[in-house]
Amino acid sequence: MENYSPRVILSTAISIDGKIATKTNDSKLSSKDDIQRLHKLRSKVDAILVGKNTVSRDDPLLTVRYTKGKNPIRIILDSKGTIPKKSKILQSSDKIPTIIAVSKKTPKKNLEKLQKFPIEIITVGKDTVNLKLLLKKLSKKKIKTVLVEGGGTVNWEFVKQGLFDEMIITVSPFLIGGKDAVPYLNGTGFSKISNSPNLRLKSVKRLKNHLVLHYEKL
Repeated sequence: MENYSPRVILSTAISIDGKIATKTNDSKLSSKDDIQRLHKLRSKVDAILVGKNTVSRDDPLLTVRYTKGKNPIRIILDSKGTIPKKSKILQSSDKIPTIIAVSKKTPKKNLEKLQKFPIEIITVGKDTVNLKLLLKKLSKKKIKTVLVEGGGTVNWEFVKQGLFDEMIITVSPFLIGGKDAVPYLNGTGFSKISNSPNLRLKSVKRLKNHLVLHYEKL
């Protein structure tokens, strides 16, 4: 890919109708087998990336469990530095390498709050985190693979800007519906099918009632 070197993998579980969570943010779509598969994947990448909304909503650890392997570096997109102090991410940052990516619009008091934790703060972008610049900086840190487990907004930004190489989607046997449910890709969307990135289906794996689709961007 141009301008940066980390290989970016988008990963998510969706309902048959393309939602990643209900209107009340229930996102328990994965099966036990699929969770194990995901954690094996986590153990093979250098970094795992989510947005601050995922941290606020789910309070994840973003570690490797259910399998053996190393924990990836955790990267949180947080334009204004508002990640809660009591979040599992910050509370465990003394044990697991953690990067918080912020913008230049982050208030000083928020930066001071973050600086009390043993994390690395990367400032990229004026109003929001500039993903291209962030990926360039990550490549200089010898980070070669980034697993994006974002919500609809983060996923859309990577797709819109073409900043991904692979996409792994687990299709779960559920129907959610509703305009307020969270779609896999949020944002404005493409106006034409021809604007979509070209994808090649690399593999299909059946996990009982779930299907794991692995695509590569051409």
